[in-house]
Amino acid sequence: MGKQAFTTLCYVEKDGKYLMLHRTKKEKDINKDKYIGIGGHIEHGETPNECIIREAREETGLRLINPRLRGLLTFVIDDMDEYTFLYTCTDFEGTLKECDEGDLEWIPKEKIKDLPLWEGDKIFFKMLEEKEDFFTLKLVYVNDKLVDYHFDKQ
Repeated sequence: MGKQAFTTLCYVEKDGKYLMLHRTKKEKDINKDKYIGIGGHIEHGETPNECIIREAREETGLRLINPRLRGLLTFVIDDMDEYTFLYTCTDFEGTLKECDEGDLEWIPKEKIKDLPLWEGDKIFFKMLEEKEDFFTLKLVYVNDKLVDYHFDKQ
């Protein structure tokens, strides 16, 4: 049996833009040079909602108010399964701070697809725009290349 991880991911929205983290600051980083949302690993005893609120505060300085759970992503990456609770959030307070994992940038939604992203991210961004309800999506990667995906129409 492979390894398992449980994580959160959030796209904070404001004025038709998503807050993106350009991962540039860590040497050994599977996301190096890619744009991703904010989030991280769920700690022992923590709910996914508590995790995304904590991670947002740590990475951005923002306090999320009522983040909305939009989907469950299953990443099958070589010998690991990562289950990611995908959120969006339009209500927050605070001021952006510098992030030690990369540069935080507000990116217009229509320009997201032009950024260096994981291939599977393009699929779930499309689903975030098209679906109002909850969805599940499985993304299978081998050697950092998307080889298969499947989503459930709830």
